[in-house]
Amino acid sequence: MEVQFDENREVYQFQDISRYTWKERFVIRLGGVVLFALIRIIGKTIRFETEGLENFEKTEAAGRIPIYGFWHDRIFLGTYFFRGRGIVVMSSQSFDAEYVARFIQRFGYGIVKGSSTRGGVGGLVGMIRLMRKGIPAGFTLDGPKGPRYVTKPGAVLLAKKTGNPIIPFVIEPKSFWIIKSWDLLQIPKPFTKAKVIVADPIYVDAKADEQELENKRAELQISLDELVNRGKKWRDSEN
Repeated sequence: MEVQFDENREVYQFQDISRYTWKERFVIRLGGVVLFALIRIIGKTIRFETEGLENFEKTEAAGRIPIYGFWHDRIFLGTYFFRGRGIVVMSSQSFDAEYVARFIQRFGYGIVKGSSTRGGVGGLVGMIRLMRKGIPAGFTLDGPKGPRYVTKPGAVLLAKKTGNPIIPFVIEPKSFWIIKSWDLLQIPKPFTKAKVIVADPIYVDAKADEQELENKRAELQISLDELVNRGKKWRDSEN
């Protein structure tokens, strides 16, 4: 279910990196290309199974656009599977985020600068503005630095301000390596199977007060926890 997006929009173009040293600029450019190639090569070998993709179709039929919500450790396969949809994601303003942003953009994603730790309010305002123009959004719900598997409120606030639903999903690879990062990032092994499981949409009322926002954040947490458990059960059944 791909959508049309304007590749000439600023968010789909590489950011200016002239403020960095030439060595840092080299690392940013090289890192973006290497990570893109790695994800693309491995992604092409993955055998995907899907469950719940009709939730995206229901959202579209209701005249809404999705806010894709997932855990940070699933960003490898999430980036590949949902490529080419023009999804806008929030990227932090750190050095490391620059080459991450570049490989994501090569897959057709847009980037809005800001995060839960640096410039988050400005980033959220930018995502609200873009969603109101019909562009879908994506959130790593425990990013960019954790705690792991603990939802943050950004996606809930975006849903309140735009009227669009959060659609949680998980992609569970059968076989994978784990990187010893804060999120225990999953790197799928080539030619493995992976299950894409999409949960029901979560809507947030435009008049929701702080308590209701917290209730929705808790609902989102429960949904993602259930998805992870379903993914593990699928993986165990495949072994």
